[in-house]
Amino acid sequence: MLINWGAFLQVFVAALLGASVVVTFYALGLRLLVRGGRPPLVAPAEFTDAITVLTDKQRRRAEKAVAKAAKKNPLSDGQKRLSLVGAYACFAVCAAAVLGALLLILFNH
Repeated sequence: MLINWGAFLQVFVAALLGASVVVTFYALGLRLLVRGGRPPLVAPAEFTDAITVLTDKQRRRAEKAVAKAAKKNPLSDGQKRLSLVGAYACFAVCAAAVLGALLLILFNH
C-alpha cells in the first residue's frame, strides 16, 4: 500500500482553508447583522427531556429585549443598510464556499 502524501496534504490544506473561510465570514456576517439592527432571535427547540424550556413570558421578554437593543442603535439609516448588505454578502460567501465544495466533491472525483 502506497500513500500519496502530496494529495493528503492538498486535501488537508483545502479543508482547513474552507473551514476557516466559512467560520470567519459567518461570524462577520452575524456581527454585521447585529450592527445593522437586526439581531437574530432563535427560539429554542422544545424537547421532552430538556433541562429548561422557555415559557411564553420568557420568550416575549427576550423579543422585547431584542427590539429595545435595536432602537438604541446609534447608526444612521445608511450605515445600518450598509451593514445589512455586508452581512448578506458575508452569508453569500459562506453559501458559495459550501456549494463550491459540494460541486468539487460531486464532479471532481
